[in-house]
Amino acid sequence: MEKDLQVVGFRIGNETYGVRIASVREIVRVPEITAVPSAPDLIEGVINLRGKIIPVMDLRKRFGQTDIQPDKKNRILVVELENKLIGLIVNTASEVLKIPPSEIEAPGSVFAEGQSGLVTGVGKLRGRLIILLDISRLLERPEYKRPEEVAEPVAAVR
Repeated sequence: MEKDLQVVGFRIGNETYGVRIASVREIVRVPEITAVPSAPDLIEGVINLRGKIIPVMDLRKRFGQTDIQPDKKNRILVVELENKLIGLIVNTASEVLKIPPSEIEAPGSVFAEGQSGLVTGVGKLRGRLIILLDISRLLERPEYKRPEEVAEPVAAVR
């Protein structure tokens, strides 16, 4: 029997998304963010997380949400990508979801060509749809490379 897919669930707008639990290091409240001059628009800046400098991208902007209001429920998912840590601001994040493989469908032709690479599947769980994302594809666009250069290697965090 195949194991359930474990993902960290988070919300942006009214949608629930999920990323593999293995790529998420931790979830933190949004601290003060220091702006970085000449950073791409989606990059809010950097944070100091226990002595480590981590670039922070607003995933809400990346997904086209325009009405962005600071909220005490907002969280930063600290994810690992290519041995670097990057923070992603989301509306809320808290739950670990276990989705049976039989309840996951391929993205198919539902998503536009540019977005289909980001979505690895759509999971069904207790009447909800969870859009499963590939973090590496989400962050691989050239304009997002610069913040990764500011991030410290993961080995230094442990």
